[in-house]
Amino acid sequence: MRKSIRALSLAAAMALSGAASAHAAETAGGKPTIVLVHGAFADASGWNGVVGKLSRDGYTVIAAANPLRGLSSDAASLSALVDSIPGPVVLVGHSYGGEVITEAAAGKTHVSALVYVAAFLPEVGESALTLSAKFPGGTLGETLTSVRLPDGGEDFYIQPAKFHAQFAADTPPATAALMAATQRPVTKAALAEPATVATWKQLPSYVVYGTADRNIPAQTERFMAERAKARKTVAVEGGSHALMVSHPDKVAALIEEAASAR
Repeated sequence: MRKSIRALSLAAAMALSGAASAHAAETAGGKPTIVLVHGAFADASGWNGVVGKLSRDGYTVIAAANPLRGLSSDAASLSALVDSIPGPVVLVGHSYGGEVITEAAAGKTHVSALVYVAAFLPEVGESALTLSAKFPGGTLGETLTSVRLPDGGEDFYIQPAKFHAQFAADTPPATAALMAATQRPVTKAALAEPATVATWKQLPSYVVYGTADRNIPAQTERFMAERAKARKTVAVEGGSHALMVSHPDKVAALIEEAASAR
């Protein structure tokens, strides 16, 4: 009996080691791993359409859980995940997730590109709050409700009745209702915490945004993309803040372009 158990344990260990080696070899010699990072008022399931397209095209994809507690701590969580991935990595951030990938990419030599999906590209010292107020057109503030936390901080949610128009106007009402019910709150501290690095200055950056975004005005998106000298910028006419849900093929296409660039 003991011999059987030892044999099974050895076989399992060898299988795991072989799988890890195979994954490392495939990643190192083939396509980069795509890491998708959601932003505030969303969760990782918002990437489902993008994940499906990328997976069908042969990419290894991880839709990371973003804690939304604070920029430095959120970036540290993502950084640890990125460190565990063998081979090249493309980081993709939506909304506040753009700030997180910018921070997490610092010092990561195997991060090959940054893709910003209706996202913030902060300069050092800028925060989501300061960038949101840089140009007119954003209406997020008037749709928020807050919950006081035990530590004295605040969690922000979008009011469910206002979620469709504010966040995902170009998705079906039923889809937006599900997103509203499952939204993840973000702390006020996270939105106010300033960036400490601007890795888009060193790494190839790609931007896609919607012209009808009510969270981050299109003018702000254009400004950030131009400042970053993005390799490619895609403006989706009439697109909302939830581009990864409403236009997953367009988002996936830009990610694949970033992943295959040399």
